[in-house]
Amino acid sequence: MRALLYTVTVLIVMGLAFWAYRENYRTQAAIDDMNRIQRDIGGLREQLGVLRAEWAYLNRPERLRDLVDLNFARLKLVPVQAGQFGAVNNVDYPPPPAPDLPPEGEPDAFSDPPVPADAPAIAGRPRSRPVQMENQP
Repeated sequence: MRALLYTVTVLIVMGLAFWAYRENYRTQAAIDDMNRIQRDIGGLREQLGVLRAEWAYLNRPERLRDLVDLNFARLKLVPVQAGQFGAVNNVDYPPPPAPDLPPEGEPDAFSDPPVPADAPAIAGRPRSRPVQMENQP
């Protein structure tokens, strides 16, 4: 009986060692993937910085002014003036949608519910019209 217990214990330890070995290599692979992704992100951020610098260099006001002067005959670009814009009153906005009203006779969600005639009055709240209860004669 002891031999069987020792054998089962050794098999369990070997199984746990195999599981730990596999988990170790999976963890190492995940760490390598994460490091690769971090390097890719760093490279993309560096490219983005270079692209922003190039954009700023190409959009210098003196360079753009020289390009406008060079291509004035073809493009006919002139400086923007305040009179070129319209007034807000000239914009045709669509009319607001009509509110949904409840059908006649039905209370809406914002009105107070009817109060029975024999209910006590609540301070600060006017009593609404009495309601005819179904069981009353």
